Amino acid sequence: MKRRVVVTGLGAVTPIGNTVEEFWKGIRDGKVGIGPITRFDTTGYKVTLAAEVKDFKAADRMDFKAAKRMDRFSHYAVAASKEALEDSGLDLSKEDAFRAGVVIGSGIGSLEMMESEHEKILKGQVNRVNPLMVPRMISNMAAGNVSIQLGLRGKCTNVVTACASGTHCIGDAFRAIQYDDADIMFAGGAESSICPTGIAGFQSLTALSTSDDPLYASIPFDKNRKGFVLGEGAGIVVLEELEHAKARGAHIYAEVVGYGATADAFHITSPCEDGSGAAKAMELAMTEAKAAPEEITYINAHGTGTHHNDLFETRAIKLAFGEAAKNVCINSTKSMTGHLLGAAGGVEFVVCAKSVEEGYIHQTMGTKETDEECDLDYTIGAPKEKDVVYAMSNSLGFGGHNASILIKKYENA
Repeated sequence: MKRRVVVTGLGAVTPIGNTVEEFWKGIRDGKVGIGPITRFDTTGYKVTLAAEVKDFKAADRMDFKAAKRMDRFSHYAVAASKEALEDSGLDLSKEDAFRAGVVIGSGIGSLEMMESEHEKILKGQVNRVNPLMVPRMISNMAAGNVSIQLGLRGKCTNVVTACASGTHCIGDAFRAIQYDDADIMFAGGAESSICPTGIAGFQSLTALSTSDDPLYASIPFDKNRKGFVLGEGAGIVVLEELEHAKARGAHIYAEVVGYGATADAFHITSPCEDGSGAAKAMELAMTEAKAAPEEITYINAHGTGTHHNDLFETRAIKLAFGEAAKNVCINSTKSMTGHLLGAAGGVEFVVCAKSVEEGYIHQTMGTKETDEECDLDYTIGAPKEKDVVYAMSNSLGFGGHNASILIKKYENA
């Protein structure tokens, strides 16, 4: 029999707050974390806005020497994981370290490190390349560094599925506990790619918004949407086997009850046009949870603000939910944080957990008027105070990766 899994800790570093408390306050205040790029000179770029993390100092959140051996995306992952640990109330010294694991993904790893060291090579300074270039750059190091910093010796992996990475990581962690591979898992995503290569690459793909208005740049489902805004940060959650959590009197945010993962097998960047791949992921999550579409209160959509994503995700929701699609509350956190790529699913899971806890569904900021086919309830104009029994988080990644995770208000039954 599959074991029950609950959420007992949350951690976040985002463009609208560097802790869960700050982040959630930003969510409730409708704060938009988008602004002019400060990391480099954008002269010659069509894209000048991003959602950067502000006022984050790694040395304030972890050992200074350890921080020097990590790159930015790992800093975010470690900081968010430490916060999630503290929030969970776990005393890891009393736990079997081999029963506590990590699944934290990053879609890209450190583009910044690749850039800086490649410049040295181009200048003929091969011997000056940082000896830690590779271990600071590779995407699995967010998971590796969290494992090292917290002493977690169980399953330690990272799923790399572009923008679906964070949700797939949480799904894999859920499965690890369900099938008794672990009692405790730290899971989510971390990303930091706001750098010349990251912006230039997505700009050339015509995936990014070229708006110069921070409040009307990331506008998911809006008829005038023209691309996503690149963001950064980390979202990490502590998942725990239910009886283990109850035995120590843990605070339980929600229960994880369903997970679906599928592929579109269609195109390297565009979702399947009929939405069938993403729809199947949602259906699988609901089937596992034994939940009918009519019971789902809220969907945190992938909702990037690109033409294809928002249109095809809307079709997917209609396909998976049928007539119930018009009654489910939908929003996009990316309207405030930008698109955190591999970290998006982790941060958006945190939103779902808080929404279940507080009965609050945030507004999709910036979005004013939807187009003809995007005709569902995207929570436009104002947030909603509403009892959230089931919350679903969707993530779609380049390559046709689809992931849906479903959580439910915890009932001790």
